Amino acid sequence: MFEKYPHHGRNVWVNPKLKGKHREHCLCFSCIKFNPGAPENNCPIANLNYAVCLAHNLVTPVYECPEFIEKKSL
Repeated sequence: MFEKYPHHGRNVWVNPKLKGKHREHCLCFSCIKFNPGAPENNCPIANLNYAVCLAHNLVTPVYECPEFIEKKSL
């Protein structure tokens, strides 16, 4: 049901059905406050979430957020 694979230089466990689907599931990638390349302009919640991910080698998609503002498609 789970598999181990190298992710950013460390072996991690994942449900293979969800592997690689982080962006598809995470609200951040559809939010106007999300600016991952510019921490000073990025959502503070996303910055904190990313810091935890880096510190513990996690992938944590956000499913619920009180600050979410949807990007409107052009």
